[in-house]
Amino acid sequence: MSKEMLEAFATLEKTKGIKQDVIIDAIKAALVAAYKKNYNQAQNVEVDFDERKGNFKVMAVKTVVDEVQDDRLEVSLKDALAINRAYEVGDEIRFEVTPKNFGRIAAQTAKQVIMQRLREAERNHIIDEYSQYEDELVTGTVERRDNRFVYVKIGNVEAVMPHRDQMSNEVYNPQDQIRVLVTHVGSDSKGAQITVSRTAPDMVKRLFEQEVPEIYDGTVEIVSIAREAGDRTKMAVKSNDPNIDPVGTCVGQKGTRVQNVVNELGGENIDIVKYEDDPSDFIANALNPAEVIAVQFGEDEDEKSALVIVPDYQLSLAIGKKGQNVRLAARLTGYKIDIRPESEVEFVDEKSTDNTTETDNNANNEAENTKNSDSEEASDKTSSDIDENTSADDNTEE
Repeated sequence: MSKEMLEAFATLEKTKGIKQDVIIDAIKAALVAAYKKNYNQAQNVEVDFDERKGNFKVMAVKTVVDEVQDDRLEVSLKDALAINRAYEVGDEIRFEVTPKNFGRIAAQTAKQVIMQRLREAERNHIIDEYSQYEDELVTGTVERRDNRFVYVKIGNVEAVMPHRDQMSNEVYNPQDQIRVLVTHVGSDSKGAQITVSRTAPDMVKRLFEQEVPEIYDGTVEIVSIAREAGDRTKMAVKSNDPNIDPVGTCVGQKGTRVQNVVNELGGENIDIVKYEDDPSDFIANALNPAEVIAVQFGEDEDEKSALVIVPDYQLSLAIGKKGQNVRLAARLTGYKIDIRPESEVEFVDEKSTDNTTETDNNANNEAENTKNSDSEEASDKTSSDIDENTSADDNTEE
């Protein structure tokens, strides 16, 4: 080890971004491991580094005891006092044990440990640097692709875009400049790994934040997004300023704002709907462009299901091609939506129901009154007959 080693440390720090302290700690750990492995030494050892000369020394740490049981770990008080009369039982003394032939095997072992520590340090450096870009849009360059990934160069690192995060209507060729969303910054057995996406719903959100200042500053808020990448997206927005129309703001003058996002996504259709606090109004908006007659909710509030009634001629439009419109609306609102045509649903008018009930009650009352009247007449007639019979009996006796 020499000053050239110090120069190498400085170069690594400059090119890899790894601090010299990390490199030195890695070499110390490597030398300790190599010493114990190759010289069958079990004692506690440490490695010192001379920053001025660039040299490493292996030091054995021994404890001062009255009676030595293991000379690899302990030193007698008598021997300790011979070194320095200030030593006492329990003190630790460091002895240099650097072998003269700390040769090729030790160096190879040290190299392996050093490379591992350097990879770990580089991985941590990448994670620390790029974790701030997680869930953010970045611009990268396509390097290559295989059956699993598209490899995108972002800065000094290579990110991967899995097949599920690639848009079906796009082809990625080497040297293409693309904008991607960083979805994950982490590590695996091979080192640091950055995952990016072109299909994540948040990519639409970030694109609108860049195009619409009102979204960026919080005046207009994106409540939810449902997306089938490359084909269609539904986005619900609301305004925190009553004087600002959230949908018109996102669309922009002559549709310029939304068109810029559509162009970035390769012509993907984007439906922008207004969010409403009333779930029935929100569901009706989410099914745009279909017309909705009524929305009825299930009795179980936890199930969050809704029956939507539409005109017969609007049924296919409400459902959409292969059920896409209702599927996206359900994901946008969080409700399970069942669509029925108007002809299959019987509407009951509450006013008519009340009138019918009142009529029935009146009829029942009249019937009851008639019945009571008939009973009274029958009773009167019976009483009259009894009186007549009584009078006839009296005349007979006379």
